[in-house]
Amino acid sequence: MGLGSTAKKLQQVVDMAEDVYTRLNQLKEQIAEMRETVTETRDRVDDLDHELAEQRAILDALAEREGIDVEAITAEVHVVDAEDVAGDDDADGDEDGDTPTADA
Repeated sequence: MGLGSTAKKLQQVVDMAEDVYTRLNQLKEQIAEMRETVTETRDRVDDLDHELAEQRAILDALAEREGIDVEAITAEVHVVDAEDVAGDDDADGDEDGDTPTADA
């Protein structure tokens, strides 16, 4: 094995190492950007949670002043939502829950 072929193989290894290093740096940048995005998103969600809690408190106070039973309304909405979900499950027209087969 001559020095020329050894130098060529060594250059190939160096080229591959440089490629891996470049990709690694790109991944580091992507991870840093992702972390920043996650942090910004978490901050926005926290702000929205706080704002939602404030709005809920205002609505509860208004409902109490007007004599509205918020819990009853909320329970009714949950029942309607559950019925809608159950209705969507039966929307395929197969009331027994079995999936029809091609030979049936």
